[in-house]
Amino acid sequence: MARATLLHLLRSQSTSFRSGDPLAKVGPFAHLLTTKANASSPTHFRPAHTRFLSQSAAAEEESKISIGPRKGAKEGNDEKDPGVVYHGPISSTVKKVKLLSLSTCCLSVSLGPVITFMTSPDMNVILKGAVASTVIFLSASTTGALHWFVSPYVHKLRWQPGSDSFEVEMMSWLATHVTKTIKFADIRDPETNRPFVSFKADGKFYFVDADHCHNKALLAKLTPQKQSVIKNL
Repeated sequence: MARATLLHLLRSQSTSFRSGDPLAKVGPFAHLLTTKANASSPTHFRPAHTRFLSQSAAAEEESKISIGPRKGAKEGNDEKDPGVVYHGPISSTVKKVKLLSLSTCCLSVSLGPVITFMTSPDMNVILKGAVASTVIFLSASTTGALHWFVSPYVHKLRWQPGSDSFEVEMMSWLATHVTKTIKFADIRDPETNRPFVSFKADGKFYFVDADHCHNKALLAKLTPQKQSVIKNL
């Protein structure tokens, strides 16, 4: 019985060799080669490759400096903080530019004098000091001018309908967010030629982009004088 089984196996192997099937020649190991070939095929790596490309595209989009609200950013922020009724459309851009300005200012203040005194050994010490002081003054003045220009910008505004006050999220000169509470009764007309100013409260200026403030009732409370002037016209 065993001899007959062995002869049958040898005949089947010889038939497979003559048929020319490369997987049949390896006998019981054919399914292993088939699994390995499928695993090494390009379609096996397609989901991982697609996921890597999507993550790279998202990281590249996040690193860009945009001049408008990012797609999908407002919806995600609303889910995390449902009390927010207004988002500054260029909040991320303002923060990135401010961080860039602070970085260059720190580098100019710390490395400017060192580079000035090391690169020109034959220059007069008084002239070197004047050059270093000029570099520090220009860098600090541009950073201060940028802070003065964007300091009224409201990055977030939280308000509950019916409340007599609201919270605004501003940015300090160190590019950190600061929350302030303002009462509607303290809002005054700015009466200034300073650009990007919507209203004044407690002696400070604030700016809210009217085109991106979808709550018209809140916008009317923030700019009561302007609304009355428009009605009179």
